[in-house]
Amino acid sequence: MLDRLPELNALLNAAATAALVTGYILIRAGRETAHRRVMLTAFCLSVLFLASYLVHHYHIGGSKPYQGEGLGRTLYRTMLFTHAALAALVPPLAVATIILGWRDRRAAHRRLARLTLPIWLYVSVTGVVIYFVLYVFDR
Repeated sequence: MLDRLPELNALLNAAATAALVTGYILIRAGRETAHRRVMLTAFCLSVLFLASYLVHHYHIGGSKPYQGEGLGRTLYRTMLFTHAALAALVPPLAVATIILGWRDRRAAHRRLARLTLPIWLYVSVTGVVIYFVLYVFDR
């Protein structure tokens, strides 16, 4: 079962991406209550991802190495570096954005969400891409 965690991680990242995009669409349409529910769902999916990711990396004793060479390796490492660096920002940004929204500090919530959303989306999408590179294309 632990060998299926990469697939679960990719699924959780993809679901979080879908929730983030849906939440954005909902708030643009003025559907605040639905936006709140969907964004909290995105946060829960990301928390589940993080737990699964940590269990997987503990189980395999680190990270799965990329086997490619040349330009592919350079592109992969660049994506992985930006993904990891920005992933470290997502939890505090997401929590702060949620708290501001929860406290009805709309202007501050909106300002921070304009930073948080693209970073969170990038991390979620590149997480799925990294899965495909390591577990689907690199066999």
